[in-house]
Amino acid sequence: MDKEHEWMTPSEPGGQEEEDSEAPGNGSGVAAPTAAQSGSAEASEKLQAEKKDLYDRLLRKQAELDNFRKRTQKEKEDIRQYAAESLIRSLLPTLDGFERALQRRDAAVPPAFYQGMELIYRELYGVLERAGVTPIDTAGQVFDPYLHQAVETVNAPDRREHEIVEELQRGYRLKNKLLRPAIVKVATGGKSE
Repeated sequence: MDKEHEWMTPSEPGGQEEEDSEAPGNGSGVAAPTAAQSGSAEASEKLQAEKKDLYDRLLRKQAELDNFRKRTQKEKEDIRQYAAESLIRSLLPTLDGFERALQRRDAAVPPAFYQGMELIYRELYGVLERAGVTPIDTAGQVFDPYLHQAVETVNAPDRREHEIVEELQRGYRLKNKLLRPAIVKVATGGKSE
């Protein structure tokens, strides 16, 4: 009989495995997790961590792409605006020339000539206005070093201190940016505010 017992395999009835599965303390009938199940849980956790990492990387890349798009759009707009700014800045002396010519009329010149000049001046000024150019107001204003350039001070006791007395050259803005400061004369020795 000893020899029969030696030849028994664990799968046969009465073998060692059956005795272990019915061991005391395991009355629920559920087998303890095997190595394959615990390895599967670890693999699942690892896949979940990889998925989370890839998702986070995807979100960062999308944010970077959105920022890149916004940045390039702003750069394009800036280039367009600065290109227009350069052109407008080069047209301002022509506008100044028209203003000076229209202020100093000669009686010997036919009025039709000045009417033609006024027409051209208004058309040029209208184009610049549509582009966003606005003149800087100086009449009755107090000197502002961000908008005005003082080239002379005038003793004017009847004016406010630092009030603009005369505009020598008009200043302009392009939307919110200063294109050219107004060149002015400023009162000194006047009334304090």
